[in-house]
Amino acid sequence: MREAKSFLRQSIETVAYFIIIFLVVLLVQRFIIQPVEVNGSSMEPTLHNNNHVLLEKISYSLSEPKRFDVIVFRPYEYDKELYYIKRVIGLPGETVQIMDSVIFINGERLDENYGLENVIKGAGIAGEKIVLGEGEYFVLGDNRNNSKDSRDPSVGVVKQDAILGRAWCTIWPFKDFGIVKHK
Repeated sequence: MREAKSFLRQSIETVAYFIIIFLVVLLVQRFIIQPVEVNGSSMEPTLHNNNHVLLEKISYSLSEPKRFDVIVFRPYEYDKELYYIKRVIGLPGETVQIMDSVIFINGERLDENYGLENVIKGAGIAGEKIVLGEGEYFVLGDNRNNSKDSRDPSVGVVKQDAILGRAWCTIWPFKDFGIVKHK
C-alpha cells in the first residue's frame, strides 16, 4: 500500500515537473526569444535560405529599432503566420528615396555596405520620396535585387506594432552559427 502511494506521488511530481517545464518554455518563446526560419535569399549574404535564427523580443519593449537592425515583422495585418526578415534603413520622421541605385535619407546619401550588390535595380515606390511617420520604418533586404521589402507597395513602410523583434543569433546550420550583424 505504501509503495503504491509512493509511486503515485512520484508520478504526480514527474507530471507536475513536465507541466512546469512546458509552461516555462511556452512563456520564454512567447515573450523573450523564439526560433524563426529564413525563407528565401532576400537577406543574403547576412542570412541564407533555411537558416534558423533566434528572434529576440525584449529589446524593442525597452527601446526603438535602430538603423541597420535586422528585424522580424509581419508584413500584412491579415496574415498572422507570415513574417519577413529585413534590415531597418529608414527611421520615423525621416525621408527615404532611392535614386540611381543610391539610398538617400533626408537628402543625404546613406553610407552602408550591407547590400549584396552595389546596384539597386528597382527603386519601387522609393523612387519617390517616402516620408516616414511616427512609428514607421523603411526596410530593405540585403539582397536588394531579390527582396520584397518597403519598396514594394504591397509591403510599404513597416509599422512598429508589426515588428516582432530583432534577429539576434543564427543557430542552424551550425556552420552559420553566430550573432547577426546589425552595425
